Amino acid sequence: TFALSVALLPTLATAQPRPEVRQDRREIRQDQREVRQDQRQLRDDRRDARRYATLLAEFDQARAAGQPAAMAALDQRIQAAIAGEIRESNREVAQKGAEAARSQAEVGRDRREVGRDVVRGQPVRAADDRRDLRDDRRDAADDRRDAGRERFDNARLRSMQEQYAAAAGRMDPPSIERKRQILVQLNVMAQQELAGDRRE
Repeated sequence: TFALSVALLPTLATAQPRPEVRQDRREIRQDQREVRQDQRQLRDDRRDARRYATLLAEFDQARAAGQPAAMAALDQRIQAAIAGEIRESNREVAQKGAEAARSQAEVGRDRREVGRDVVRGQPVRAADDRRDLRDDRRDAADDRRDAGRERFDNARLRSMQEQYAAAAGRMDPPSIERKRQILVQLNVMAQQELAGDRRE
């Protein structure tokens, strides 16, 4: 039995995937999760774009008809929509930050793999791992840019929330115009997010 187990050791060792192979599989699973998250985000962004377009149309209608009760109800709905958008943005800030951190960790792993390949005298594998390293550096830069853009959008949304809250319930022309400007900005942001989703 001992002789058999000793004879099987090389077979078992080769049956175990190399650490790089296991890491590649983990990265593929993570990429698939991120694709699913991006698809969810696209659906959410389409819904948001429709919601803000509808709110702007209703706002203009209530303003033109001079309906204070309808304007007051819209103020509540718009503030609720902005609060929901901020909650969604908070999740996306966390998600994009995590993606950027994972991408940077992949760059570090790629560097170590290249170093090991060089030490082991494996130029073909080193060349392959250098290509992975270049790709992952590009991905990491993209993810950092996405995370920065998400933080910027989050800060803009918080600012709009404060400005809208300050004008909510007021029916004087400057306040109404300020609220409309914020709604227009929300529509523009929603369209920009959709365009960004399509590019990705």
